[in-house]
Amino acid sequence: MNKFSGLLLVGCSALALAGCGADDVASPGADSITINNPTPTPSPTPTPTSTTVVAASSCPSFNATGGLTDSGTISGPEGSWRVCTLPSLVNVSSSLPKTSGVIYRINGRVDVGCDGGFKAPTASATFTTTTASCSSKVLSADTDVTLTIDPGVIIYGENGSEAAWLAVNRGNKISAVGTASSPIIFTSRQNVVGTNDDTSQGQWGGVVLLGRGTVTDCNYGSTSASTCERDTEGAVNKAVFGGTDNTYNAGTMKYVQIRYSGYVLSNGKELQSLTTEGIGSGTTLDYIQSVNSSDDGAEFFGGAVNMKHYIAVNADDDSLDIDTGIQGNFQYLLLLQRSGSGDALIEADSNGAETDTPRQKTVIANMTALQPAASSNNDSNDLASILIRGNADVTLVNSVIVTPNNECLRLNGTGTTPATLKAYATVMSCNSTKYLGSGSYTASDTQSQFATGTNANNDSYTSTLTSTFVNGANESAVTAYASIKSLSSYFDTVTYIGAVSGSSDTWYKTWTCDNATASLGSGKTCTTLPTA
Repeated sequence: MNKFSGLLLVGCSALALAGCGADDVASPGADSITINNPTPTPSPTPTPTSTTVVAASSCPSFNATGGLTDSGTISGPEGSWRVCTLPSLVNVSSSLPKTSGVIYRINGRVDVGCDGGFKAPTASATFTTTTASCSSKVLSADTDVTLTIDPGVIIYGENGSEAAWLAVNRGNKISAVGTASSPIIFTSRQNVVGTNDDTSQGQWGGVVLLGRGTVTDCNYGSTSASTCERDTEGAVNKAVFGGTDNTYNAGTMKYVQIRYSGYVLSNGKELQSLTTEGIGSGTTLDYIQSVNSSDDGAEFFGGAVNMKHYIAVNADDDSLDIDTGIQGNFQYLLLLQRSGSGDALIEADSNGAETDTPRQKTVIANMTALQPAASSNNDSNDLASILIRGNADVTLVNSVIVTPNNECLRLNGTGTTPATLKAYATVMSCNSTKYLGSGSYTASDTQSQFATGTNANNDSYTSTLTSTFVNGANESAVTAYASIKSLSSYFDTVTYIGAVSGSSDTWYKTWTCDNATASLGSGKTCTTLPTA
């Protein structure tokens, strides 16, 4: 809608008081008087502006075989877009540019490159596909495809005969690098046409990064022979991951929103906003928001994962799920569950393979995790807001956990060497039970591993968080763990606990979207899309 403003001056209504007083009467007491109104200065007419998206006339060029398919236009509250559908296989390095009036579409599964196999190719192994098929692929040869996505690009998934999801296969990369002012948005068709509300979820698949890092719980090979591979949960056409390279580089994702994902691929097996599978420390993950996933906010299978600035809002299962031998370092996490929904804030396990190696080793630093009310999922599944089981060794440091209607921690003692927990400068607000044990662990075992009263840990903390997740007086009073670099050189040394130190700490603003659970200060709701 075009907006205009003008100024109408009538009589003395816009004049200073001195211009409307007795001095304006030329002849007091005379039969007639003269009112001296100055000629008004016309106000400049502003140039009309529009916030309505207008569909582009065509799709941009795209290097992959077949290019982008012009699928007509789609309309929603923000206007109309030209729909440009990605091919099912991105077979050569290609870019999705930010183009006015263009929105990109994933229809079913889209593969970035062909799977290069368990090991990196030898110097003599070559394979370049110029077709839209991987059927002629040579084993253990990479296609070296990079999908580049420009800042501000919007991509939506549309489920057809199969779930819409993006699979970045072994030997290929994604470069999805937005900016704080122009994040990249992956979302659903329903979000585009404007039918979503704050409870919408599970409308498309999500983003999956596959790598050559070490994994456990093999579908193929074995951990003892270092040949372990897994395939993506529920995928009809196998998307395989695993290898021996924990430095593997699957690319970069930065300043990215992933909305309304979590589609069911098969019974009991769902994708979530972001799924990493055997990626390595060469992969960059930073400033990623998961919104209303019907499964986990994000799930990480094996490999070595480094991630900062992760926000999960309204995950309907776990906000953070870490599995199958992952070596993980996470810093600055906001885990924000809808009141009465979701399962655990964190689930850490090895999916039943308690004797497999490597053991999961994950450090989570500067987390603020909120679960306002007990949920039916939590009551029947993970039981506590943080579940650590299987072959998992987890460290919590400089963190705030607010779950006043739930037990905070549950450790499950299974396997030859059960799961372990270490905590430093971590505070919790729990229900009266606080701790649960299962398997060989009792609640007392769990309590002793948290060790309240030592290392600045406190299981009787009272929240003074402001604006839902910003540190207040009680959080600021806790002395942060200063030796965080001893846990991993990846971490920043900070002087505070929690994800957001105070009102001047605004890393979560501008690139995110808001909903009823959390106003992140962007002024942009998750049910709408940016128009520029």
